[in-house]
This record gives sequence, structure tokens and C-alpha cells, in this order.
Amino acid sequence: MYKKISYLSVFILLSLMTTQLFAQTPLIPLKDFFRNPEKTGYQISPDGKYFSYLAPWENRLNIFIQEAGTDKAVRVTEATERDITSYFWKGNNRIVYAQDKGGDENFKLFSVERDGKNLKMLTPAEKVRAEVVDDLENIDDEMLISMNQRDPAAFDVYRINLKTGDMKMIAENPGNIMGWITDHDGKLRMAAGSDGVNSVLMYRDDESQPFREVLSTNFRDAVDPLFFTFDNKYIYASSNLNRDKAAIVKFDIANGKELEMMYENPDVDVSGLSYSKKRKVLTAISYTTDKRKLKFLDKIAEDRYNRIKKELGDYEVVITGTNKDEDKFLVRTYSDRSLGAYYFYDMNTDKLTKVAEVSPWINEKELSIQKPVQYTSRDGLTINGYLTLPNGKEAKNLPVVINPHGGPWARDNWGYNPEIQFLANRGYAVLQMNFRGSTGYGKKFWEASFREWGLKMQDDISDGVKWLVDQGIADPKKVAIYGGSYGGYATLAGITYTPDLYTCAVDYVGVSNMFTFMKTIPPYWEPFRKMMYEMVGDPEKDKELFEKVSPVFHADKIKAPLFIAQGRKDPRVNVDESDQMVDALKKRGIEVEYMVKDNEGHGFRNQENRYDFYGAMEKFFGKYLGGNVAP
Repeated sequence: MYKKISYLSVFILLSLMTTQLFAQTPLIPLKDFFRNPEKTGYQISPDGKYFSYLAPWENRLNIFIQEAGTDKAVRVTEATERDITSYFWKGNNRIVYAQDKGGDENFKLFSVERDGKNLKMLTPAEKVRAEVVDDLENIDDEMLISMNQRDPAAFDVYRINLKTGDMKMIAENPGNIMGWITDHDGKLRMAAGSDGVNSVLMYRDDESQPFREVLSTNFRDAVDPLFFTFDNKYIYASSNLNRDKAAIVKFDIANGKELEMMYENPDVDVSGLSYSKKRKVLTAISYTTDKRKLKFLDKIAEDRYNRIKKELGDYEVVITGTNKDEDKFLVRTYSDRSLGAYYFYDMNTDKLTKVAEVSPWINEKELSIQKPVQYTSRDGLTINGYLTLPNGKEAKNLPVVINPHGGPWARDNWGYNPEIQFLANRGYAVLQMNFRGSTGYGKKFWEASFREWGLKMQDDISDGVKWLVDQGIADPKKVAIYGGSYGGYATLAGITYTPDLYTCAVDYVGVSNMFTFMKTIPPYWEPFRKMMYEMVGDPEKDKELFEKVSPVFHADKIKAPLFIAQGRKDPRVNVDESDQMVDALKKRGIEVEYMVKDNEGHGFRNQENRYDFYGAMEKFFGKYLGGNVAP
């Protein structure tokens, strides 16, 4: 039986179904949603004299640097195959950035000077993934990185010289270490390990000592280290030990015990904690309910935030960077209808200056409001989500796109999503739901997803469809499902196990066969294999379950037209997952629209590939749902 929706849901729905608030919205060009931003990823140099940012060059995001207070910028990279999406300042004169090849996620690290000279590949080894452990901000030419060069399944720690590229291993991974933690002096003091079922924290007083095990828990219980206390004696962590919702705690890591519970929330996990490096004080705790929330611990930080927020109005405000003296700050705004802008705040003059709009071609007044909603699953769980309705249309009998998120152990958040706004602009209502297993809602809600792929997790999605139909919002004859990664799996499961529920479907890099998916996971996920067996199932012991919940074995049940998109170099969901599904349908004489991009991995990053994918999706939904299609 389905339970009645909550009073909160009724209130939200009534507000959504009021008379039209907007005039009919014009059809916005597809490229306006999916083109690279004009300028994004702003950072400030440690001395506060320079801004860096990402901007398109040759249709790829590259790094530019400009002196603060001027408009002249210098491009310091020349990426033409893949966008640069991750970088940071290393001192005042150097940038370090990461880049993979074709989406294989084997990221290499590069170093370049502020003027664009002396570009150097720091980690040239092939089929190796490099990650930054500590940038060692007080040491100009060195940093700590981890690589799986010695063993594809294990990341060792190296000290690397950025000028010469020379590196020395300082910690060898015995095979079970998943993460390394340094103290405020850049000393490697902690390691987090796992055998898949049990998690372990290891600690040492200084780098001359071996690591010793200080805490062992089942993977369901977690103490996630955030950073050391300022005296480098204890740690701050997000912990769900002996509680359902993770809380911010002070932890005696040497003795493996909690000292103080600093903040918890009755409804959601709390995992964010900020601090001032200069003043050595904790500043704010952050967590997410329907939107991001802050609990301030420091009056200076709170007053600064409130001063900036007052001037910027209703936008969400995030301080994204500061100089070493902590008197100059970069601020980013955003909302559900805007990618926002970057601002520069100088505490010395109390002046807030706009630096750049991220996507100035978007008129947020033409976009749709994303409303937090709730409904109740058939077995009584509260499912939180977001409903976006097309502007200028009554919330009644609309074509709908159901959009389950990837992960699956992740969650949807409130904020600008180009996919959602694109679909709403084409005339579709879009429902995103945080089905059981979505993170942030506590241990029990997460555990409720174990071994429920295609089963109760799928029921939560189906219940969302029924909720929309019962409220009169959805036209039951025009409901589509679209998702990526696990959302792609949920798409295939939806049209396989509930074939009469959906009119059509789009699967984006989704899993189709649980057996082959488990065999092709990246080698550095190997320590998680036993945990995956606990959470999803064991292909040997749970053969019946895997056969039951693998859509490829039940392709004969599919009635809805299907469009599949896949990156050939995807290291997480192998291209074979999509190939199998297409072949299974072709054997029944059913043609499937299938897009494969040879230069992409787990999702399409290159701008031209995004245009192709969403253009095909637009026509596909237009054909089967009757929404708008740009000429």
C-alpha cells in the first residue's frame, strides 16, 4: 500500500499548482545550456596579486592568469584534446594541474609557471593515475602525491620536486590503504585502509615511526578524518560511530576514541568543517538538507559572510578562496536558475567587486524554479527530491522526465543543473529523487539500499512516478526516464521491470549486466570489491540475484523506445555494458539508437560531444513525449 504524502508535500504541490507566474518561455538554444562557461574556476594567488581562471581556447577549457585590478590575462596552457578542470596555485609563481586522456581517468600532473613558461609533465608514466596528497604550501618546490605506478591497485606516496620532476617514495602502500592524511606541517601521519568489509585507521606520532592500527570498524561505521587539530595532536572528523547520522567530532586518533561531539543534525549527515589557516580557528560547519546550510563557529567569518550575503541578495554564496593573509577573498554565487558569478572581496577596503559572470548568455528569468519535494515510498521511507516544472505551464498533465542520479551512493542537490533546465525549457517536468541509498540521510537509509539494485531502490523511483500521476502533474502516457551511470542502470531497470510505466528512455553510460560490471571495475577499486559484494551482491554466491536484476537478461520485456550513449574509454562502466544491451535488443529485431564517443570516458566532457548527445536526446524526447525541439 502507498502511504499518504506528508503535509509538507501537499503545501509544496499546492504552491506549484497555482496560477501561472510566468509568460510562455522562449526556446533557448541547446548550446547555451551545454557550452563551456565563459570564465570559471577562479582562484587567487597566495600573495593576493593574481587571479587564475578557466576559459575556452580552441573549444577547450584552459588556464588563464591576470593581475588583480587589470583586465589583461595570459593563457598559460594549450590543451586541445580535453578540458582542464582541476588545478591549483603552488606558491605565487606556479600552477599545477591534472589532465587525463580520452576520459580514461589516468590523470597526469603538470606544472607551469605563471607566465606560461617551463611547462613540465610531472608524472609521465602511462596507465598510471596521480593524485595530490598535500601541496606543501610552505615549501615552494615540493609536494606530496600518490600514484599506482608500482601496483595498479595500490597508491604509494611520493615527494616530488616540481622543478626537476625527481621523486622519492616516502610511504609504500601494503595494498589496503585507500587514503593518506597529513598534519598541518605536511607530515604524513595517518592512513585510511579497507579490506572491503572492515575499515581501519592507522596513525603514527611522526614520520620516523611505522604506522599502527588505532581503530577498526565495519565499513558501515565510519570515522572520516577531516584535518588535524591545530596542535597536530587530535583530528576533527565526520563520524557515525554509535549514531545513525554522521556528526562533526573531535577525535583522539592516537587512542582511537571520540573526545567531543561538536555538532549533529537530526535529519541529515554533517560532514563539512572549515577553518582559518592564519588565525587557527574553526570557522563554520556545513551540511545539506534541501539546501546547503551553515553553522558558524567564528564571529569574524560569520560577519564577513553576512556582509557579503547582504549585498548579493537571494543567491547562494560560497567563499571559494583566499590569499595567505586572509584579507582578500573570492566569492561565488549560484542558484537553481543561474551558474552565478565570481566576486572579489577586499576586507581592507570593504569593497565587493564583480569579477566575471560564469555564463552571461543565460537569462535566469527564462529558467525554471527547482522545488524541494517529498513523497513516501511504499514501505514507509521518506524520499526527498526536487521537482522542476516548465515555465508558463500549469502543473497539470505534463510530459515528465524521471531523472535518477548516479552513484548510487551519492545524492542530488539544489542548484543549477543544465540538463534539468534544458529539459524544462523543452516543456518537460523533471523529477529528481534521492532514493534509498542516497548519501546524507543517515546510516539506516543508506543500508536500506544493500542488495536492492533493481528491487526496492527501483521501487522508490517508481513510487515517484505514481506520486506525480496521483497529484495530476504527470501525464501517465508521457513519462520518460533518463539517467547516467547508476541512473543509467535505473533507466534500463525501469523499462525492463516496469515496462508499462515509461513511454521512452535514455541510458547514459549505464550498467546492464551485474556479472560483467563486477569483472571490469578499475584495479584501484579492488580493495572495495568485498564491500561491493556486501552492498550489491556476490556474483558467485548471489548468481540468482544478479540474473534477476541484470536488465540485459530481461530485454524481452522492454516495450519503450530506448536511446543509449556511451564513452568507449569509460573505466567505470565498460563500453561492453552498452554493447550487450544493444545486441540483446537487436536479436529481437529491435533497433536501438546508440551513440558511442571514442574519445570519452564516464560521461561526455568535450563540448562538441555534449552538443551531439543532448541534440539527439532533444529529438528523441520530442518524438515520443511531444516536447519542443529547436529547429
